[in-house]
Amino acid sequence: MSYFFANKRVTVTGGAGFLGSHLVDQLKSNNCKNVFIPRIEEYDLVKMEDVKRMYTDSNPDIVIHLAAVVGGIGANRENPGKYFYDNLMMGVQIIEAGRQRGIEKVVALGTICCYPKFTPVPFKEDDIWNGYPEETNAPYGLAKKMLLVQSQSYRQQYGFNSIFLMPVNLYGPRDNFNPNSSHVIPALIKKCLDAIKEKKKEIVVWGTGKATREFLYVEDAVEGILLATEKYNKPDPINLGAGFEIPIKDLVYLIAKLTGFTGQITWDASKPDGQPRRCLDTSKAEREFGFIAKTAFEEGLKNTIEWYRKNSIQ
Repeated sequence: MSYFFANKRVTVTGGAGFLGSHLVDQLKSNNCKNVFIPRIEEYDLVKMEDVKRMYTDSNPDIVIHLAAVVGGIGANRENPGKYFYDNLMMGVQIIEAGRQRGIEKVVALGTICCYPKFTPVPFKEDDIWNGYPEETNAPYGLAKKMLLVQSQSYRQQYGFNSIFLMPVNLYGPRDNFNPNSSHVIPALIKKCLDAIKEKKKEIVVWGTGKATREFLYVEDAVEGILLATEKYNKPDPINLGAGFEIPIKDLVYLIAKLTGFTGQITWDASKPDGQPRRCLDTSKAEREFGFIAKTAFEEGLKNTIEWYRKNSIQ
């Protein structure tokens, strides 16, 4: 257990969300007695006046910026302008207002969507500028990538300590299971369990199943973020991942097995696969602050399925 956070005032944007709620729990376990969670009902972080009011109300030493407008491929295709604007403005203003106040550190969460569509696998941080992101989520990925530019330029000009972390797709208990905005793992879990409950003999899955993805269990992500917050103070971006990839087809069959769905799986190849492959080189995170993901994938999936079974509205 680290005592780094014991006397720090930490503001966690998105602290009521999926990743944020786990991170806040862990901060409190690490003896952090001053954690501030700006609720969306009280602070619209797209507006600078609300960002400044958040800083006045929380007076933080450290800001961990997790708040984001996110979703799967479908949601990204329907909301490219909103996803670009809201994510850009939240991050840019949080870093700028933090600089103006002279706070100790901003930890900005990026995304694997920052990477070019055809990045060599495994993705290395040095490859981030070698092409345009995958089209379906490029507005979101580019908005987040601007926070890296801002962090680096502010460090250079003002000596401001802002770091940029790029996690792969997260999953775990408390994930977003809303079918209109969920990512692939919660969407598939819900689809399988709903089919079992409704006695359906078939589920339809987007794409061909050929694309690969890497997934990081939420509690591992929290550990990586907190280690970086404590120990990493450099301009270079850092990947946070588990260092493996799985084809979507294999993922679907695994989730069907773990949920007990035995019906037919039909692939809708008219829908996009998204980026062809995703897998991170995670060696820099291990080298710089000792982070290695610990949760076995099947174990993490079982925990997520069990949580959803207990907490979904039947």
